[in-house]
Amino acid sequence: MTAPFIVGIGGTTRPGSSGEKALRVTLGHAERAGARTQLFGGAELAGLPLYAPEKPERNAAEVALVEAVRQADGLLIATPGYHGGVSGLVKNALDLLEDLRGDERPYLDGRAVGCVVVAAGWQGCGVTLSALRDIVHALRGWPTPLGVTINTVAVQAFAPGGECTDPATDAGLATLAGQVLHFARATVSLRGPTAGVPA
Repeated sequence: MTAPFIVGIGGTTRPGSSGEKALRVTLGHAERAGARTQLFGGAELAGLPLYAPEKPERNAAEVALVEAVRQADGLLIATPGYHGGVSGLVKNALDLLEDLRGDERPYLDGRAVGCVVVAAGWQGCGVTLSALRDIVHALRGWPTPLGVTINTVAVQAFAPGGECTDPATDAGLATLAGQVLHFARATVSLRGPTAGVPA
């Protein structure tokens, strides 16, 4: 069976943000379990123009994101919790997926989506995770049973180099990766490999 292709989307304008570290760790777990992955981190998301539905022209960065998601068997999305919702940076990237509305698999249809939220407090974690799940549902994706929340006030989960130093957080991110992969493998086996997926 072709290895599932998992796309990660998330991060902030700040290099080395906790959300992007969490996303990299989760993608690492997916890779060790046999997936191929591609990351669109904070730098890539910050380079995207503001989504404007009346302007159909797309630059190279926008095309790269849309095409990767088009070919993806599953996704991982990580966002900071800003005032009870996902960040504008992440939301702008997800708004761009409107370009997939006319596909055979429209939007995130048939794809498992693992959600990660990083916030300074449990309330921000919880309400933002709920908001992110609602967005995934609206895009016809399948949020995994587990969503991972990281309260940066309660735990320092990552070393400066990006390694996850908190066993409970690492276990949660590994489980999240496993759930996305389990669903992805099931759907890939049903429909067959997707043409044009990056090797």
